[in-house]
Amino acid sequence: MTTLEIDHAGIGEEPGAALPVVSAVAGPHRPGIVAVETEQAPVLASLVAGGRMKPETGRVLVDGHDDPAAIRRAFALVDTPGIAEPFPVMTLRRIVREELAFAGRRPSREHVDTVLDELGMTAYADTHVQRVPTDVRVRLLVELALLRDGITGLVITSPERHGGSVEGWFAVVRDVAMRGVTVLLVTSKAAAATAERLLATIPVPAEDTSVPEGPDDATSTTGGEPSLPSESLESRS
Repeated sequence: MTTLEIDHAGIGEEPGAALPVVSAVAGPHRPGIVAVETEQAPVLASLVAGGRMKPETGRVLVDGHDDPAAIRRAFALVDTPGIAEPFPVMTLRRIVREELAFAGRRPSREHVDTVLDELGMTAYADTHVQRVPTDVRVRLLVELALLRDGITGLVITSPERHGGSVEGWFAVVRDVAMRGVTVLLVTSKAAAATAERLLATIPVPAEDTSVPEGPDDATSTTGGEPSLPSESLESRS
């Protein structure tokens, strides 16, 4: 089981840091939550948490070790703007086909249809992802990420930006966490306040004594916004 700890990590100097200092702990059955504001801070927080970018201050640990390569192997970025989000006009069928290929699975039409059927999303197969409910979008991208070899953790970025209720998409986070997957949720402060209350709805196995404490409070950001790659599902790292 994997534990991810963000220990006072930040980028830039206050006031106006690109990523103000944030801290959080995520472990099996207990998601971590990072609350940040502005357009680019959630992306930077996700890149730092996922081992794709080194923070200028603080550190990110996996199972107590400072090992960015191990974090990259174990954690997938999910719906991170400009990094790992699908184009708005991609259909769910196309997203599944591309993700199956990326995961080294056979992306046949039959296999794609089977995945959609197992997820209960057959009715949305030919719908553009921008038009599906947020909880459907999040569940699809989460489940596809977990098909990749070695993935035991997820960094989910800003699901609130697609609308819908926090309770709706957090149900996906809860279901995945109950399966023992380590989840770090990067979200707005308003959504984080609701998500933190919903953490209590995730049952913890009686034999699990390694569940981390809840995340430390994270500060908001009002700083500059470095440029990022254009959105592409193929630009995952």
